[in-house]
Amino acid sequence: MSAAARFRALHRHRVADDPLVLPGPWDAASARVFERAGFPALATPSAGIAASLGYADGATPAGEMFAAVARIARSVEVPVSADVEDGYGLAPKELVERLLEAGAVGCNLEDSAGGRLKEHRAHAEWLAAVREAAGDLLFVNARIDTFIHGVTDPDRAIERAAAYVAAGADCVYPIAAPVEVLPLLRAGTSGPLNVLALPGAGPSPAELGGLGATRITYGHGLQQRAAEALGEIAAGLPGRAPERGR
Repeated sequence: MSAAARFRALHRHRVADDPLVLPGPWDAASARVFERAGFPALATPSAGIAASLGYADGATPAGEMFAAVARIARSVEVPVSADVEDGYGLAPKELVERLLEAGAVGCNLEDSAGGRLKEHRAHAEWLAAVREAAGDLLFVNARIDTFIHGVTDPDRAIERAAAYVAAGADCVYPIAAPVEVLPLLRAGTSGPLNVLALPGAGPSPAELGGLGATRITYGHGLQQRAAEALGEIAAGLPGRAPERGR
């Protein structure tokens, strides 16, 4: 079985309180930590990789993002899905080629760019072209950005989800959807549903699964937690300069 097929199979036949949990590595070292912890697959966060490379979220050059994904994918044996934002303006065939060259078995693709939502029918056509180029070699997770752009009506997210699934998306990801609308999204959406969780806060993965999540990702939350932990370690090391203002 190919890595992509293994990854796709992980999304099937999930019971309500056991969603697929995919930690988000930002470099090879963090990927190995998550693999050693026993997670069956990983999903990179673009914001976490951006932070590790010294960029603001959304400002990582495409070449650096694909190189980071490649370092992560070759450092572990488990399948790796890659968050490649809005596709960096690449044609579907080139986007698929670069993902496969990096060793990714799946991808997140956003339906907004430049701070604005894309027209969903045009985006669905683009996703269909990605699907055609990828065949069964990539698991396509279509991110739905309505909630982060202030569109709170769940029907708008459901409308986009239907268009993206019809275009060939394997999973949809209404990022930042309020917990209370998850049952509505689950009822109105066919196929796997990705839900964003906050590490150490909010509903647990099992609780989110009970509300309809098929899989759980953390965005760049784990990278932020790691940075905070490193800050606490650094604060206890000798040789630091006095804090400003003292």
